[in-house]
Amino acid sequence: MKHWTHQAADAFAIHWIEAWNNHDLEAILSHYDDHIVFLSPIAEQRVGNGKVVGREALRHYWSVGLAAQPQLRFVLDKVLVGFGAVTLYYRNHRNQSVAETFEFNASGRVVRAYACYADDAT
Repeated sequence: MKHWTHQAADAFAIHWIEAWNNHDLEAILSHYDDHIVFLSPIAEQRVGNGKVVGREALRHYWSVGLAAQPQLRFVLDKVLVGFGAVTLYYRNHRNQSVAETFEFNASGRVVRAYACYADDAT
């Protein structure tokens, strides 16, 4: 488990947001371990299961999502640091509030991530 400073968490957040805003799937995936477990209600809506396991499964899920949403863009609001975890608060292209929490292994790769969405999209 990696200990995060606020400076390191801010750098992670900036790179992660920029990768998404550039629709750069390889840059996005560069943060994730091969055995990532990603939990999201959007995944449940799109693929019938809210749990995406493995980097290749995540690659497929996000490549379809990026292709379907060319307008996708995130705006970072806050970066929170926890024990072996970082939470990003951001707004998506629908102006919806999102909190995403990332758990990291010792080498700094995301091994588990949780995406949570507010009911405030416009």
